[in-house]
Amino acid sequence: MSDMAVDNSKRRFLVAVSSTLGGVAAVGAALPFVFSMSPSARALAAGAPIEVDLSKIEPGMKVDVEWRGKPVWVVHRTPEMLALLPKHDDKLTDPKSENAAQQPKYCQNPTRSIKPEYFVVIGICTHLGCSPTYRADIGAADLGADWPGGWFCPCHGSRFDMAARVFKGSPAPTNLVVPPHKYLSETKVLIGEDQASA
Repeated sequence: MSDMAVDNSKRRFLVAVSSTLGGVAAVGAALPFVFSMSPSARALAAGAPIEVDLSKIEPGMKVDVEWRGKPVWVVHRTPEMLALLPKHDDKLTDPKSENAAQQPKYCQNPTRSIKPEYFVVIGICTHLGCSPTYRADIGAADLGADWPGGWFCPCHGSRFDMAARVFKGSPAPTNLVVPPHKYLSETKVLIGEDQASA
C-alpha cells in the first residue's frame, strides 16, 4: 500500500513537470506566430499611423517625420506667427482653404489645424513634388520685406505661408496638403488617423 502512495506522488510530480514543460514549449512555438502579426518596419512606413511627441518641439521649431514614404512637418507656431496669418489673405490663391482635397474638413479653418499652435502638413510642393524649405524668418532679405514666414520651394520658387497656403504667382497651384491626424493627449498627435475616427 505504501508503494502505491509513493508511485502516485511520483506520477503527480511527473505529470506536473511534463505539463509545465509542454506549456512552455507551446508558448515558445506560438511566440513567432504572434510576433509575425505585428506590422513590420516596412509596413509601418507604408501607411500605419505615426505618433509624434509635441512636448519636444520648441515654439517656432519644426520636426520632420515620415508617413507613407512622405515627409511630414510638425510646427509649433508662436503667437506672432499666428497673428500674421490673416494679414496677407489677399495675397493668397486659396486663403480660406476651400479646396477640400487639401485638408480634412476639421482643418478647413484659418490656421488649417486642430490646435492653432500646432501645424501638421505634408512637405511636398504641389507643383512638381519638391520639398520646400522652412523659412520662419519674417522679412527675410532674399524673400522680401513683406515675407511673413513660411515655406519656400527652391526648385521653382513657390511660396507658402505658415499655414502652408500658397501665394498668388507661385508655380504651385494649391496649398500644401494637411494629412489626417488626431490628438491622443495634450502632447501627442497621431498622424495618419482621422480626427473623425476618435
